[in-house]
Amino acid sequence: QVLECQGLPIVNGQCDPYATVTLAGPSRSEAKKTKVKKKTNNPHFDEVFYFEVGWDYLFLIFIYYESFKIICFYYRVDLWNASNLKFGDEFLGELRLPLKFLRQSSSYEAWYFLQPRDNGNKSLKPDDLGSLRLNVVYTEDHVFSSDYYSPLRDLLLKSADVEPVSASAAHILGEVCREKQEAAIPLVRLFLHYGRIVPFISAIANAEVKRTQDPNTIFRGNSLTSKCIDETMKLAGMHYLQVTLKPIIDEICQVHKPCEIDPVKLKDGENLENNRENLRQYVDRIFTVITKSGVSCPTVMCDIFFSLRESAAKRFQGDLDVRYTAVSSFIFLRFFAPAILSPNLFQLTPHHPDPQTSRTLTLISKTIQTLGSLSKSKSANFKESYMATFYDYFNEQKYADAVKNFLDLISSSGRRDHKSIEQPILLKEGFMIKRAQGRKRFGMKNFKKRWFRLTNHEFTYQKSKGDHPLCSIPIENILAVERLEEESFKMKNMFQVIQPERRVLYIQANNCVEAKDWIDILTKVSQCNKKRLTVYHPSAYLNGHWLCCKATADNTPGCTPCTGGLPANIQLDIDGDRETERIYSLFNLYMPKLEKMQEACGSKSVYDGPEEEEYSTFIIDDPKETYKTLKLIIEGVGTLEQEHAQYKRDKFKKTKYGSQEHPIGDKSFQTYIRQQSEISAHSI
Repeated sequence: QVLECQGLPIVNGQCDPYATVTLAGPSRSEAKKTKVKKKTNNPHFDEVFYFEVGWDYLFLIFIYYESFKIICFYYRVDLWNASNLKFGDEFLGELRLPLKFLRQSSSYEAWYFLQPRDNGNKSLKPDDLGSLRLNVVYTEDHVFSSDYYSPLRDLLLKSADVEPVSASAAHILGEVCREKQEAAIPLVRLFLHYGRIVPFISAIANAEVKRTQDPNTIFRGNSLTSKCIDETMKLAGMHYLQVTLKPIIDEICQVHKPCEIDPVKLKDGENLENNRENLRQYVDRIFTVITKSGVSCPTVMCDIFFSLRESAAKRFQGDLDVRYTAVSSFIFLRFFAPAILSPNLFQLTPHHPDPQTSRTLTLISKTIQTLGSLSKSKSANFKESYMATFYDYFNEQKYADAVKNFLDLISSSGRRDHKSIEQPILLKEGFMIKRAQGRKRFGMKNFKKRWFRLTNHEFTYQKSKGDHPLCSIPIENILAVERLEEESFKMKNMFQVIQPERRVLYIQANNCVEAKDWIDILTKVSQCNKKRLTVYHPSAYLNGHWLCCKATADNTPGCTPCTGGLPANIQLDIDGDRETERIYSLFNLYMPKLEKMQEACGSKSVYDGPEEEEYSTFIIDDPKETYKTLKLIIEGVGTLEQEHAQYKRDKFKKTKYGSQEHPIGDKSFQTYIRQQSEISAHSI
């Protein structure tokens, strides 16, 4: 009786499974088949098959089993996916069981793991296929309900508030792990899930900046800070890369323009100048796309960049460029340049590019990385003379200005206190038409052409460029920026800037592209305002009522949900308990290091001389606070370890081998059958 299956693989987007049941033995192989179950990978068959075994077979079974002590009679169940393809149905897995199981009981029921097909009769020699060396790591965690993790989770989440931050649980995890990346992955996911990633990274970045002596080496090491920021950008910035780089990366992969500029590597028929021009155009386009993408940069990344900028500027007040290099070392060197170099690792392409395309992307990545670094001597950054020659195309001030404007935008829009910047950063300006605010009567005479100017402090307009502002709206007073329906004033390309007390500034841009640009950048700089609206009126208030909802009161709350604006905050599917369990596993794995760190704290507390070599790898700024945190960590890990041990004992007692929770999956039986069958055939 074939009862049911669970979790069968889906092949080419479909799973229409059926099973074949075969009774196999010497000179016999009888197969029967179930019905096909459509569109499910958890099929319920519940079909019974009968096999007649005569006295001659029973006699053979007895003779073979008693005389040769071998297993030659078994039944096999194969699972298949019914396919319409000409190549036939796809094999999903099999299991084989000896009939001797039924000698002890007339009925036997259990769950089994499906196994790969037995290729014992294949003529292909393994030597014909070559060899492949792999290193595979398998990790399995049992995740308890949330309350089990409360002590450890709370200890981790308050890391940003611990003084000094080196005494916090999260920082200690980075100290004891063999690789910083091990600690960064679960920490970033946990802090992102609970909305604490920005204060945590701000705290550890500020501590690292204080330890840095040379502004040229800021954030250049593989520290916990750099690994956490890398991981945050990978999680939050994937959509940003898709909208920024993917279109042109796809074009480069498909068109295959020759871009080799190394004279030694030129192919026959290629022209060096043509190749340089092809490469220059690609670099120019990618550079422009990046430097104009500031409004699309995710909010969480902007907030982190603002923190880096402020910490670096405060630490190295004599270096005016450090506020830029602190940000560019991540956004260019660790985000855009690697994504261009290996687009498959950032989900921009499905496969690794071919050698020619890969070479083109390498040259582009090198140039973009150098443009973003804002270093004083550009050509000196290249070991190859041909790269230094090529870079002369971009040795103009406009490129440095574009990089700085881009870095200004992505490191200022997350600011809560906009007045903390000494000089306002100009983000956009230009002529548009606006309607006078606060008027009861409407008509074309109320619409006037004005010069609009947006900085990270305020949104203003004046009669002409350079004139004194006629109106100034602080960024914190922008509660929403939305499109305005054309029916309001019979005018296209209009949008509205909503302010406190229901004051609305209606503006008409020159075209739809300009309108979108203004809406995007105004939304970007104001999206952190605490009083942002959730609803708005898509039409104007005319003749005593709102045209959209017909409400008569001019202070009626909006009737339409505000648009999300930019995809600045990507919602991530993160299980906080799963990440806390992973952190517990890491603490448990590195328990000897935690204990060694405790010893180091004790040594530092009682001895103020040169540090012992075995303790020198740990950063311990406050031994007393660090020791207290270590004690809490070890206690929390010990409690969870006891819970895991109890869970395993209970599971072992309650779980039956062959149940759905513990299916039978021993492959050795199939190997044994094949070996004994070969012995039997030889004996006969």
